[in-house]
Amino acid sequence: MVHSNIRTLAAAGVLVVSVSAIAMGGRPAGDAEAANQRIAPVARVELAAPAAAAGGARSGEQIYKAICGACHDAGVANAPKLGDKAAWGPRIALGLDGLMKSAIAGKNAMPPRGGSDANDTELARTIVYMANKSGASFKEPAAK
Repeated sequence: MVHSNIRTLAAAGVLVVSVSAIAMGGRPAGDAEAANQRIAPVARVELAAPAAAAGGARSGEQIYKAICGACHDAGVANAPKLGDKAAWGPRIALGLDGLMKSAIAGKNAMPPRGGSDANDTELARTIVYMANKSGASFKEPAAK
């Protein structure tokens, strides 16, 4: 009887010591790598440099479809619709340099650079694309 009580007390003492060790910052034995995998985030966000940093590789059509078309396809806020020769005529008369100046600064409801991150070469390509679809015959600028 005495031996069984000693064993019970000894086992209880081990349990108390283990719980105390955990409560005081000790670690239970186990696989740390498996624990890290279980608590790892389910997703990760990585930020990349914008495509414009690639040296002006985007075409005017790509930028138009990604950004400009949102307003110029439907004529939002009086934006001249792509292909509307009457609306584009006075704008085309300004020439590519005049259109570039307007696009860089922004015009009416259009923000500077049309709200894009296009560099000057890409912006000029986009203007050439839009103007040529609307009656102009501008030449696309070469990459700088």
